[in-house]
Amino acid sequence: MGDRFELRDIRVDGDEGPILDGFSARIPRHRLTAVVGPSGSGKTTLVRLLNRLDDPDAGVVLYDGRDVRDYDVLDLRRRVQLVGQVPVTFPGTVARNVGEVSLLARVGLDPSLAAREADRLSVGEAQRVCLARALGREPDVLVLDEPTSALDPESKAAIERLVRGLADEGLTVVMVSHDPRHASELADHVIEVRPCRT
Repeated sequence: MGDRFELRDIRVDGDEGPILDGFSARIPRHRLTAVVGPSGSGKTTLVRLLNRLDDPDAGVVLYDGRDVRDYDVLDLRRRVQLVGQVPVTFPGTVARNVGEVSLLARVGLDPSLAAREADRLSVGEAQRVCLARALGREPDVLVLDEPTSALDPESKAAIERLVRGLADEGLTVVMVSHDPRHASELADHVIEVRPCRT
């Protein structure tokens, strides 16, 4: 099976001291990995390292055994799609946002939404449109930063079923969660991030 990512002795400095320091972890391929920890512990910083939205101040991030800095950054970000906590849609219709309308059904949306303006979607619908757009790029890894934090229970359950299904189909999924107990029930693998002592 092997690892999709390996993080070795990572340090990321913030304005008031290290955000991550001496952090090491492995992310297996073809599994759902949850990243958990209290607010401010560096969960978002950690997942931003995976496609070089941030770079560590020390340590190395390996993707499929190679330093992420050895990849063309645009190619890396196509392979490793990150969907943020707040869904960001492009101006125009839903169809313009996702490209292939068939992707809407894959994320649990009615294809009739294709003609709607993206800025008229609910938060839950917009989050799923962002997921559809990411999946349309056929990534090797899908990274989700607290994708259900602003959703109602029904939308949250739908996203979780989708994410679990994608991992079961063989996609490597990394999901930041603020709920360690629930994450451990949903995920195959859990990485715990603790705040650095200053």
